[in-house]
Amino acid sequence: MKNSAITFFAIFTLLLLACSNTEGMKTEKFTVYGNCGMCKKTIETSLEGANGVSSAEWNMKNDNMTVTFDPKIISLEKIHKKIAAVGYDTDLERAPDAAYKKLHSCCQYERKS
Repeated sequence: MKNSAITFFAIFTLLLLACSNTEGMKTEKFTVYGNCGMCKKTIETSLEGANGVSSAEWNMKNDNMTVTFDPKIISLEKIHKKIAAVGYDTDLERAPDAAYKKLHSCCQYERKS
């Protein structure tokens, strides 16, 4: 019985901590242009370790990016800029031409004007 109470308390505490970590977090979806699995890796990696970003996933079938972040730590604008810095246009930020030209040839998507 004592072990059950300890186990219950431990699980309850972990759930409470998990829920409290999402407080204030925001999830946004937007377009990031790309072509392939290598694009996916580069796009998602551009936000890895970014302070305030808890998750980033790009869907290459529909060019949808889903990012969960803390807006008190990082702005959506800065997220778009980080992705553009590695060569990928978003619906709000155009990648620098030099960064785009550094992409592998299969990753050089058709850019919107």
